[in-house]
Amino acid sequence: MAVTRPWDQTRRPTRAVSGAEKQAIIAACERLIADYLKPRFQRKITPTQFNYPIDIGGAWSGGRYRFFQRYRSGFEENRGQEFNAPFARLDCIGPDSFDIYWMRGTGRWWRVHSGVTLAEAMRLLEMDELLHPD
Repeated sequence: MAVTRPWDQTRRPTRAVSGAEKQAIIAACERLIADYLKPRFQRKITPTQFNYPIDIGGAWSGGRYRFFQRYRSGFEENRGQEFNAPFARLDCIGPDSFDIYWMRGTGRWWRVHSGVTLAEAMRLLEMDELLHPD
């Protein structure tokens, strides 16, 4: 028996996406990254003694497109190591229908928009400050 936690949301299954549809989604997301996210949120790379951002990117995985901020470590014990910190996710749930998730500070995804078209999703990812990188 599964334990229901009030902060967990029911996971909606993603659906299989055709190759052409996947490429259209990736292209739209990459345009958003190049035309809006990077110019607005990517700072000059300034090494520090802590973790510092170096890039903004995205990747397709299992019916989902994840947006992430790439960091490099400045800590002495692992200086130079890099990692991705996701901040938003686009789940394909139907033909031209998407859910948009935000990565909470707890490390859990939280659905903030449901059943939107790809065009609406791109607009929401641009306009909704909750879905922007730190």
